Amino acid sequence: MGKAIDGARLKQKTRDDLMEDSEAVNLAADWSDISQGLRKDLGHQLHSQWIKPIQVGGIDKESGTLDLFLPTEFSANWVKDRFADRLSLAWKIARSEVRHVNIQVHPGRRQVADLRLHSDGRRPANDGADSSMMAISADTLGDSGFTSSVGLDPSLTFAAFITGEANVLAFNAAQRMSATEKPQFSPLYLKAATGQGKTHLLHAIGHNFLQAHPRSRIFYCSAERFMVEFVQALKANQMLEFKARLRSFDLLLVDDIQFIIGKASAQEELLYTIDALLAEGKRLVFAADRAPQALDGVEPRLLSRLSMGLVADIQAADIELRKKILQSKLTKFAPLQVPGDVLEFLARTITRNVRELVGGLNKLIAYAQLTGQEVSLQLAEEQLTDILSANRRRITIDEIQRTVCQFYRIDRSEMSSKRRARAVVRPRQVAMYLSKVLTPRSYPEIGRKFGGRDHSTVIHAVRLIEDLRQRDADMDGDVRSLLRQLES
Repeated sequence: MGKAIDGARLKQKTRDDLMEDSEAVNLAADWSDISQGLRKDLGHQLHSQWIKPIQVGGIDKESGTLDLFLPTEFSANWVKDRFADRLSLAWKIARSEVRHVNIQVHPGRRQVADLRLHSDGRRPANDGADSSMMAISADTLGDSGFTSSVGLDPSLTFAAFITGEANVLAFNAAQRMSATEKPQFSPLYLKAATGQGKTHLLHAIGHNFLQAHPRSRIFYCSAERFMVEFVQALKANQMLEFKARLRSFDLLLVDDIQFIIGKASAQEELLYTIDALLAEGKRLVFAADRAPQALDGVEPRLLSRLSMGLVADIQAADIELRKKILQSKLTKFAPLQVPGDVLEFLARTITRNVRELVGGLNKLIAYAQLTGQEVSLQLAEEQLTDILSANRRRITIDEIQRTVCQFYRIDRSEMSSKRRARAVVRPRQVAMYLSKVLTPRSYPEIGRKFGGRDHSTVIHAVRLIEDLRQRDADMDGDVRSLLRQLES
């Protein structure tokens, strides 16, 4: 009889376990959908730092409460303050039985942390830093299962970064900063306008550094996120922990440092952190859209620290670099063909930043694939109107003539003169060619700007310069230089 009862209990326990396992799988599937939706709403960085670390617990059927766990008290409070309503609404939509969400520290994490007290009862200074501070190490983070990729975009590596004259200094400096051997300079300060690749290099440094130093700890964030962390620690009376955690890292990566302007207390804390890390031989990288000297409202001592290492400027990508970037992106769209004249058009027209350039290519190819049309110059002009109009700077024929005359050191009047000397004719033909390439003017309109010449003369000049660029390296170099001057 007792054996029969035990058997029945075992069967019941097995059924309960299976039900629990099935419930856990369903919850995990729902959380995957909710998490992806939040990633689209919040963006990659916020999602990676605060939403991705959440672990789903069980549901209390009576109260309709779902437990959501985070690895630290700091991150649990932060998510509760800012995302509780959004998480609750998302879960209610996904599962009708969920009426409340309970955001708290994972009990397993708290127990592990309690066991790591110093002999005098103090908690280790870097306890729980990994998630709340967007810290990254090559090890998995305790029993939470979070990997070392938190905070870094896996696609932003050195291998995926296309180099040219505009960015080669910053690229080489970034590689040196992340290498095994100690760099000759620290901090590294990357200066670039929006969309030119400074954030890409920050992520690449992080990836490479973790490969070269597998046991290292790095900290990546924007200056704005640094401010949020600082204020939260201040309000929570956790400044000692904040400082200790921040100074426990081997590599500090801070993006958009211009946003720390005017925050005196945060500037002071960053200053002390820089001094502490430099004194220990650790590495620091900052990025901003302007040079250190152009950061208004920054304390002089902090300004001197930011500029004491190497300031690497990333210039706007020239047309050749823009072409290389477009070519590199085509591999993921194979076997779809994009004609050379379309790539040339995009590279010559979308000049403000690389991000818009790649976005324009993606939009064009997506439209072609979804509608079944072939990628063509006409399709690009029709579908990228907004991007093209925003990037198209009004270059005038007068500006072209002036620039060409300065380049070849001839008088401006020679653009309209009847002189046939080679020293005058060739620059005039180059100016006609550039006028056709860089302006929407017709051949007759261009001819009138060059002393009333016939449109056939302009056509001959354009074709001649195109041919010379193919055969004469000096002529091609002259035209490239003039294009850079006129497009900058």
